[in-house]
Amino acid sequence: MTDAPGLVAATTLLEAPLVKDRDAGSMQRQLHDRLKRAILDGSLAPGSRLPGSRALAEALSISRNTVTATYEHLAAEGYVQPDRQGTRVTELSSPALPARSDRPSRPARPARAGKPAATPPTAQRLAHIVPGASRAGQEAALRPGVPALSHFPMAAWRRSLDRAMRSASPATLGYGDPLGEPPLRAAIARHLAIARGVRCEPHQVVIAEGAQEAITLCVRLLSNPGEIGWVEDPGYRGAKAAMHAGDLRIVPLRLDAEGLCVSERDWQKHPPRLIYTTPSHQYPAGTVLSIARRLALIAQARHHGAWIIEDDYDSEFRHNGEPIGAMQGLVPQAPVLYVGTFSKTMFPSLRLGFLVLPEQLAAAVRAPLEEMLRGGHRHEQLAMADFIESGQFSRHLGRMRRLYRDRQQALRLALGKHFKVPHEIDGGHCGLHLTVRLPEHFDDRRIAADALRHRIAPSPLSGFAMQPTPSDNGLVLGYGNTPAELFEPLVKRLSQLARAAAS
Repeated sequence: MTDAPGLVAATTLLEAPLVKDRDAGSMQRQLHDRLKRAILDGSLAPGSRLPGSRALAEALSISRNTVTATYEHLAAEGYVQPDRQGTRVTELSSPALPARSDRPSRPARPARAGKPAATPPTAQRLAHIVPGASRAGQEAALRPGVPALSHFPMAAWRRSLDRAMRSASPATLGYGDPLGEPPLRAAIARHLAIARGVRCEPHQVVIAEGAQEAITLCVRLLSNPGEIGWVEDPGYRGAKAAMHAGDLRIVPLRLDAEGLCVSERDWQKHPPRLIYTTPSHQYPAGTVLSIARRLALIAQARHHGAWIIEDDYDSEFRHNGEPIGAMQGLVPQAPVLYVGTFSKTMFPSLRLGFLVLPEQLAAAVRAPLEEMLRGGHRHEQLAMADFIESGQFSRHLGRMRRLYRDRQQALRLALGKHFKVPHEIDGGHCGLHLTVRLPEHFDDRRIAADALRHRIAPSPLSGFAMQPTPSDNGLVLGYGNTPAELFEPLVKRLSQLARAAAS
């Protein structure tokens, strides 16, 4: 009903009176929300003239100031437009919301079995990002990639945090250098030169939120959609996800005992823009890229204008002999972007990683990086710098090397004694995991899924391969965060599950 053509009657504006209830919100909020909804669902047609503020206030028994403020708010949002004749509903171009029902609203029913709810459209590239096995909590036994969290020196880290907070000025509460805090970049450069043989100066170091963001930065800085990226197969899923997100065409390359296999035919048929590799401790196979192949890869990358992403994720935990030096430092001006992380050497939730840019690239990408990144986590970065410079980081690494060496040996013994399934063990000379290869008829994905129900979280080896072969069948067992005294019962359980999963 209307009082005159185009004029909405005050009594028809609301289906229920406004209520004085704190949970319902203020009178102005209630009136605003109901008028907005009526406009969006078409109950108030475009061009309709709203009642005067005095008339509506009297009809609803509310303050005229409340109505006036509501009209002004709606006008500011563009729902209504005041003119000489009053306040009219604006002509909206957006689609109207579904009309309200007079019946009380009910919770939406779940989709029937076999008829899933429609999925909203997403970028086509997401279809190429295939999830791995179900993610278990970090407390699950034998989960790869988790360090010994209970052995982290919390007291020493707390002291570094305290020193960083005490010495920091109020300015550190604002944005910092987009490339990272200078003290941390300098500390990382000094540490890498000594521990990993990396050739770099502080200005080449970029702080990232873990290795994954560092790899993503490499893709964003150096590749264009449709170009080719090489990855190890089987290999790290995060690198493939970063390349898929950059719309690269991924070419998986196989491995042998000397690491990544690259032929002259590969260079001619699929010339890459980016090459991702884990040369010091291949993930997950555990092989080491031989020096001959490292030098050949650098030479060919330089010749073809390609860039190598060297992910050195856990190479400081070498169990036999000295750590193997980084590929980045083998020759001057190598076309290598070195990626590292503190997730394994410190703890995952710290979310600190780093990227070392080649000298010839650092100046060219600084300006884009300053636009792409925002300096943050400044106190944590300053604390990490203090932790390194005070010597606590090196001492912690030394303790963890001994612990992981002992756990690796204990897991090998448990496998040899209790894993009553034909198998071969890869790796073990570095890092936090062993890879156990199984005959093809033992379904590694089923074993991993069954184990998860027992709070055991190995990763199926086949899940790391883009083009799985019969040899890519097995389990990746993490020993970093699992006490050695648990290995025997855990391996016995895995052995039972493996025999049950044999096809």
